[in-house]
Amino acid sequence: MKVVLFCGGRGTRMRSDLPGGTMPKPMQLVGPRPLVWHVMRYYAHFGHKEFILCLGYGAQHIKDFFLTYQETGSNDFVLRDGRVELLSTDISDWRISLIDTGLDATIGERLRRVRPFLGDDEMFLANYADVLTDAPLPDIIARFAASDAGASMMVVPPTNTFHVVDVGEGGQVGAITPVAELPLWVNGGFFVLRQEVFEHLPRDGDLVADACAELAKRGRLIAYPHRGYWRPSDTVNQRLELDSAWARGERPWALWER
Repeated sequence: MKVVLFCGGRGTRMRSDLPGGTMPKPMQLVGPRPLVWHVMRYYAHFGHKEFILCLGYGAQHIKDFFLTYQETGSNDFVLRDGRVELLSTDISDWRISLIDTGLDATIGERLRRVRPFLGDDEMFLANYADVLTDAPLPDIIARFAASDAGASMMVVPPTNTFHVVDVGEGGQVGAITPVAELPLWVNGGFFVLRQEVFEHLPRDGDLVADACAELAKRGRLIAYPHRGYWRPSDTVNQRLELDSAWARGERPWALWER
């Protein structure tokens, strides 16, 4: 299945970590490679190696990364007679379409603009390109394929550390509950979609607030709850935590290493 990755946002909450303030969030490093590489390795691990990258802000950084990609950065190799013999490979069998979808386009509009590259494929995958997980992708796809829904959204428990306070009359506190323990789910950023989604995606619209919301009203949106590993990288600190975890060898999202 083709994988659409939204790589064109400005990533304003991570800008303080960007030299010159021009690099897009998916290009921030986790270990030796940028976030988008980790996301792509996840999909490729399950056999999905045809990618459509929706570019926008900082597009040249992403283009240059793939145009000058060095396999030796994350693969063992033998140097013999001045020549490199790779013992493994990352992206040699990937097909990557890098498409300019506009500097300030919404997620939904970026998806609309790459629709021609999906061809006649009934189903495709989509992702924000900045979240890492160990979710069982084949099971997610199988459940969606067995349904007649127009879209599937992976949902996860809230990850913030806030506590919900139950306040009664007179200000008396009845209970204090961590948000993560409440029966709540949030959008996990991993989608399986049918082309039906375009019927509910207006120009300059949003994938979730417009298309998924309309599908939900029609009973055509399903959720895949995942309580396993899931980490966003919306802020500098979150990205640094992922980078530190990689350095410690704690990489539950790196299923390709198992």
